[in-house]
Amino acid sequence: MTRTPQVVVIGGGQAGLAAGYHLRRLGLGFVILDAGAAPGGAWQHMWDSLHLFSPAAYSSLPGRLMPARTGERYPGAGHVVDYLAHYEKHYDLPVRHGVRVHAVRRDADRLLVESDSGTWRAGAVISATGTWSRPFLPAVPGRSTFAGRQLRTVNYRRPADFAGQRVVVVGGGNSGAQIAADLALDGRVEVTWATQRPPRFLADDIDGRALFDAATARRRALDAGRSDTGGVASLGDIVAVPSVRAARDAQLLTAKPMFAQLTPTGVRWADGSQSDVDAVIWCTGFRPALAHLAPLNLRGPRGHIPTDGTRALGEPQLHLLGYGDWTGAASATLIGVGRPARDAAAQIAHALSS
Repeated sequence: MTRTPQVVVIGGGQAGLAAGYHLRRLGLGFVILDAGAAPGGAWQHMWDSLHLFSPAAYSSLPGRLMPARTGERYPGAGHVVDYLAHYEKHYDLPVRHGVRVHAVRRDADRLLVESDSGTWRAGAVISATGTWSRPFLPAVPGRSTFAGRQLRTVNYRRPADFAGQRVVVVGGGNSGAQIAADLALDGRVEVTWATQRPPRFLADDIDGRALFDAATARRRALDAGRSDTGGVASLGDIVAVPSVRAARDAQLLTAKPMFAQLTPTGVRWADGSQSDVDAVIWCTGFRPALAHLAPLNLRGPRGHIPTDGTRALGEPQLHLLGYGDWTGAASATLIGVGRPARDAAAQIAHALSS
């Protein structure tokens, strides 16, 4: 059986819920298809110690503030999961969990959304699948020969899993810094932090509010034809959250230049020296999870789909939301996704009424 809502939203994390909020306000019929078995999106799979960069009041989706918790300046991942679950329930959003979409195809004047639970035929589709399910692993010599454990950011949970071991954390972004700090502060792990370039820490007083403002200012400048402000990248790569500051100030978070290759027992550094290693944790970024859109043949440079705002240039009935600045300033953040979600819903409503 083929269902025929006006709009199908693919992905029930923060971006999908923000889209649902605005679609409901505009009176559109829609369904949200989410591969996860429970609410919370990618946040339910984060490591135990992860906290947001911003206070709860500045980490909210449209329409409902995230409540603060006593003694917790920056909400933890579990707090975010609870908030998203309550948001979904509070607005009675039509999320179907455990539904994995495998293809979106053009069908006359509609888009067909094919899943393991059936097919939907809609006048518009919002893809909000994020990046968490597609971690990037760089091509490093010897990677297949290493006999120890290799994990990606998505597999890391807690330092206790590595007690008494020698671990190399690879990656000079927020995930790499936070996981390296988490391991180093625990004291039971011999941790080495390896980065391609010297890490760039943001000033200690900068949090998610300032990052959102910087991303927004950059997008406005570009849209107005002014010179590129550099946005968040101009400030640095790593937010100095409390755990990162503590490890850095205790001289526990000193990065080494990236190793030249992996060996069966560890790593070989650029100077030819070697270190025995039990595990490597790759915190090397993510790519947008867009395989379900392959039948539309829209992919452009760097795996992105060219867009005007959130709307795909090659398929006007498709919108992309929450993948990064190329789909809306700070749209991969809780505080930032509301504005592009509102714009996408408004454009869809206009198109459907026409």
